Amino acid sequence: MRRFAITFVLAAAAIGSLVAQTRPAPKPYTTWTQYAGGSHSSQFTALDQISKSTVSKLEVAWTYPVGERAVIFNPLVVDGIMYVQAKGSAIVALDPATGKELWERPNQGAIGARGMNYWQNADGSDRRLIYLNGGMITQINAKTGEPITSFGENGKVDLRKALTHPESATRPLQTSNPGRVYQNLFIISLPASGAAYESNPADVQAYDILTGKLAWVFHSIPRPGEFGADTWPAGFTENAGGGHNWSEFTVDDENGIVFVPFGTARYDFFGGNRDGNNLFANSLVALDAKTGRRLWHFQTIHHDLWDYDLPQSPKLLTIRQNGQPVQVVAQGSKQGFLYVFERKTGRAIFPIEEKPVPKSDLPGEHASATQPIPTKVKPFARQSFTEKDVNPYLPKDEQDAIKEKLRGYRNEGIYTPPSLKGTVQLPGHNGGANWGSSAVDPVRGEYYIVTKESPTVLKMLPGAPNGAMGGPVAGAPPAPTTVGPEYNGLYRSPIDFWLTSMNLSALGPPWSQLTAYDLNTGEIKWQVPNGTVAGLPEIPEWKGPTGAHWPRGGPLVTGGGLVFVATGSDRKFRAYDRDNGKVVWTTDIPASSDGVPASYEVNGRQFIVIPVSGLGSNPVRVNGQTVMKQGLNGYIAYALPVAK
Repeated sequence: MRRFAITFVLAAAAIGSLVAQTRPAPKPYTTWTQYAGGSHSSQFTALDQISKSTVSKLEVAWTYPVGERAVIFNPLVVDGIMYVQAKGSAIVALDPATGKELWERPNQGAIGARGMNYWQNADGSDRRLIYLNGGMITQINAKTGEPITSFGENGKVDLRKALTHPESATRPLQTSNPGRVYQNLFIISLPASGAAYESNPADVQAYDILTGKLAWVFHSIPRPGEFGADTWPAGFTENAGGGHNWSEFTVDDENGIVFVPFGTARYDFFGGNRDGNNLFANSLVALDAKTGRRLWHFQTIHHDLWDYDLPQSPKLLTIRQNGQPVQVVAQGSKQGFLYVFERKTGRAIFPIEEKPVPKSDLPGEHASATQPIPTKVKPFARQSFTEKDVNPYLPKDEQDAIKEKLRGYRNEGIYTPPSLKGTVQLPGHNGGANWGSSAVDPVRGEYYIVTKESPTVLKMLPGAPNGAMGGPVAGAPPAPTTVGPEYNGLYRSPIDFWLTSMNLSALGPPWSQLTAYDLNTGEIKWQVPNGTVAGLPEIPEWKGPTGAHWPRGGPLVTGGGLVFVATGSDRKFRAYDRDNGKVVWTTDIPASSDGVPASYEVNGRQFIVIPVSGLGSNPVRVNGQTVMKQGLNGYIAYALPVAK
């Protein structure tokens, strides 16, 4: 009898395995099993139940509070379970149809704030969640939340162990970049240290998902003898730092390519000690996903002095040129340019020209004489700030003070180098594109991006105690206030976002725009202000929407012909018509939303879920008080009413 029972169980397991292996794969872009929808980073769903004709009926399906800590985490939904961050740093499983909690997995220390990854074997019998926790790659069972103890050491791998000099990274290498899964590899880009001169290099590492063994490493800053090392001073790369892909990256599963958008080399605003173009900083690099070998690269800025990291994941699309399909990768930038390349070769789809840029007048600096400028695809963000652009909502005396400062700063265009007198930077190094701020229709070749338009001032101060972007380190001798042409020391630059008495930008609106591109032609389809700001006074100088102030909400593009974006400065969630940019639906949300929406289907019903929390970035103040109050920290799911 017992032998029969065992045989029956084994037979049932075999049948279940066969069913799992033969069940049809889901239609493309109808699941949400990875951060931003998939390793493709598209922020797109082909689901179309929520459409231009039905969106007006959207209602709140459920809410789930997460506790006191704000969340920006992009949920995953796999096989009838949603996974979110809640209760601090716990991973919590929910019923995606009701928001009911199923189980939770507490974590000690921080977890990746933006999202995580899901992996399963061929027959689905082994299902894992993969995320960073306290600088450790961590795996748990997606069904139960229990650790996968066969991975690494008790379910964890310390990212520091693969560094050439592990002792150089004394703190855990924790990052909000969620990493990506490719086949049986987990790929992660390491963080660099804070914005100082000393920093660890931000290599890209790949690990075997089953064992935790290191599979490959790509050096973001080339080592001696490697390709690109000659773009740095001789002997410098051994200890150079930065160049980190702090935001997110993309995997092209079909072609086996990892597209990594790298950031600025350290120090962010001065490069007199790193003469040269400094590869692979500020470069989109295509890597062989199986080996980490560089396939091609394109550097968007030579010898960056502006902290113009490539701040978001590249987007994969198929466009049509001369009647033929072309697989492309599109990369948004902080400076407001959009770069488009053929995926396999790196060939620029639209012209990019090396053009002369203003010279540096900072003693000891080695600014590049030219920068690559896209000439066909128009920028999606403003790139100049003059007196006519001063914020009209400010008191007259404050407007006049800003205009006076503008006259005294260097202000010669987007690549004006930092200076002792101060340099105007627009978009600022916190502006233009940012993480999660673009989405695509990968089939129709359409690209949508939310801007954050906020000028900054780069005023260099001689003397640079390590670790300080602003004032000197306590106990250090005072820095000189002036320098001569013979000065060859280091500099520092305080962070100056040029915020004003109302906590608004010195720049006038629109502070955020939503831009739609047709990348089949390289043309902008439409551009509209994205959101508003609650509490602004009525003034005759400006009519119409101002755009959100310091937005962090990312877009979601849908097969129903919509673009969904949440804005924190007015606490609204909107749906735009993809054809013309008109708002077709708006609802109030109880808090800011600083993350990427997700969409999924349960039992034939489409849902859209967003994280909400806090006051948002730099909320407007009137008479010194914020207009808004704290609201819900949690998730809100929307759906059409259930038919009765």
